[in-house]
Amino acid sequence: MAKHNETGKTGEKKAVELLKKKGYKIISTNWRYKHLEIDIIAEHEDYLAIVEVKTRSRLDFGQPESFVSRAKQQKLIKAADYYGHTYSIKKDILFDIIAVKMKPKIEIKHIVNAFYP
Repeated sequence: MAKHNETGKTGEKKAVELLKKKGYKIISTNWRYKHLEIDIIAEHEDYLAIVEVKTRSRLDFGQPESFVSRAKQQKLIKAADYYGHTYSIKKDILFDIIAVKMKPKIEIKHIVNAFYP
């Protein structure tokens, strides 16, 4: 596996651990619909969280969360819409971002309701 793929998988693992500690129930990881992917789907309180995880080993080009472009947001919204209809989700859906910095030490930032459909 390429180094950047390993970094991404490590970030996703740390994100799942964080969400569990916060009381989220993990429903699915790396859920796919056609060419779209949702990193983490989790339930919390009275809503469903669609979570995009961005992991960076270096910050030379900016904070991890800054890489969730509007185009990426639109893809997540489309995938979440399909998921909601397929599984008859009645809860509100929020879009979160978990930003993971790997160096010099691991730092994780959870941005709840980071963007809107």
